Amino acid sequence: MNSTKPNDDGFTGLEAAIVLIAFVVVAAVFSYVVLGAGFFTTQKSQETVHSAVSQASSTMELSGPVIVTCNAGGQVTNVKFYLQLAAGGTQVDLSKIIFTQTTSSAQDTVAWNNAAATYTTNGGTPFVATGILAKNDMVFYNLPVTTANIEILKNTRFTVDIQPAEGAALTISRMSPAACTTGDHEVY
Repeated sequence: MNSTKPNDDGFTGLEAAIVLIAFVVVAAVFSYVVLGAGFFTTQKSQETVHSAVSQASSTMELSGPVIVTCNAGGQVTNVKFYLQLAAGGTQVDLSKIIFTQTTSSAQDTVAWNNAAATYTTNGGTPFVATGILAKNDMVFYNLPVTTANIEILKNTRFTVDIQPAEGAALTISRMSPAACTTGDHEVY
């Protein structure tokens, strides 16, 4: 008579070991894939955070007073100021800076090469206009106010936005002097 009862007498320890090893190998491969994906995601997250911090943080700061030069007609012809790196700021490629001058009625954009600048490094050594602003460096800008596009008269609020290639813009907002006579005037 035939028995319908299963016969597992042939299942040996060797077969059990092979099945156990197969499960361990599959689990190891699966964990390797999961860990690799986790490391990749962490790396991409770090890159995103570093990129966001470099874009959000201002890398430059104003160093010293802002001076305007007025002509005989009471118009501001130049805005002068010094820039340096902010504490912890990264180097700035000066050739990629864009200046935007704004009043309540007009706006004008000036590229770096149209802004007369004197570049000095630590110790006052000049460097080329396409240089890099690094730690302990300072740059003096004599930014022309192009009256064809924008006019800053006496007692007028004006803003100069300085946008480097990377990082947040530095905004300088001042009021032109009430008595804008010929010559240089410090503005606040």
